[in-house]
Amino acid sequence: MGKRTITLWILISAVILPLVLLGGVFGLFLFRPVAPPGERLVTVAPGQPFNQVATRLEKEGVVDSALGLKLLARLQGAARQVQAGNYEFSSPASPREVLARLVSGDVRRLRFTVPEGLTLAEIAAKLEAEGFGRARAFLELSGDQGFIRGLDLPGPTLEGYLFPETYTVTAGMPERELVEAMVRELRRRLSPELVAQATGRGLNVHQLLTLASIIQKEAGNLAEMPLISAVFHNRLKRGIALQADPTVIYGVKDFDGNLTRKHLNTPTPYNTYLRRGLPPGPIANPGEDALRAAAEPAPAEYLYFVARGDGTHAFSSTLREHNRAVRKYQLRR
Repeated sequence: MGKRTITLWILISAVILPLVLLGGVFGLFLFRPVAPPGERLVTVAPGQPFNQVATRLEKEGVVDSALGLKLLARLQGAARQVQAGNYEFSSPASPREVLARLVSGDVRRLRFTVPEGLTLAEIAAKLEAEGFGRARAFLELSGDQGFIRGLDLPGPTLEGYLFPETYTVTAGMPERELVEAMVRELRRRLSPELVAQATGRGLNVHQLLTLASIIQKEAGNLAEMPLISAVFHNRLKRGIALQADPTVIYGVKDFDGNLTRKHLNTPTPYNTYLRRGLPPGPIANPGEDALRAAAEPAPAEYLYFVARGDGTHAFSSTLREHNRAVRKYQLRR
């Protein structure tokens, strides 16, 4: 072997060997899982440069090398495909798996629970208090006529049409997406059988939701809902005013918690002491039990009920019985 050949091999080795070694190191980097030191939450802002994302991931101990992750993203053409959001890293993962999560938008999922019987204003306040959205934007959207028509709903607001449930949300999720999810869930719960039952009792969907919302606010427990529904159905059939305190309260602006005789004598669209029939729309967002009770009341002839003070009610078929119950459970207190 001549000197020229030896020199050539030396040169080739000097070039190729480092490349082979570098390739081996990069290969180990790609496939070796890295366990972060505890749970790490990394936020990727919209339009944030990938260099900054990679640096943050290295700083948080999610990957060993920001440079290696940037090289991987460049090789895969993925640097511009990373989706914004909050990413939670806690278990061991290779850089390939980390990058795949960033590209697929596998962001942190959170839970937002809407209890039964909350009003739009109460849902909006809870949403903002828990950091899932802006109360003002939520309320504006819930009263946006164009948006409501786009959902094929009657309006004028979405009161009653946002189903109480626990929803999976992501940080920064637009209020519109949450509202649409809540409306979809209501439609899923309004089964054809339930709607047919309501129709058979002379209620369209809007009226069903309205009556269910009143039952939801009046009932102290689930077992009484069909009985309270029977009272209201019987009153509607006989043309007797519903006289439901929660509807009056709903019509009072800035209600302070004290229902007065003045409130009962003030005409509003929701004062069911002065107006017969159902109010113009729901006064809260009812749950499934209230919906079913509104569509299928108990077979009872009751026309009155009064709170006992222990979360239950005394039901009466005549005014005399009712007055006796009022004296026993209300005036005595």
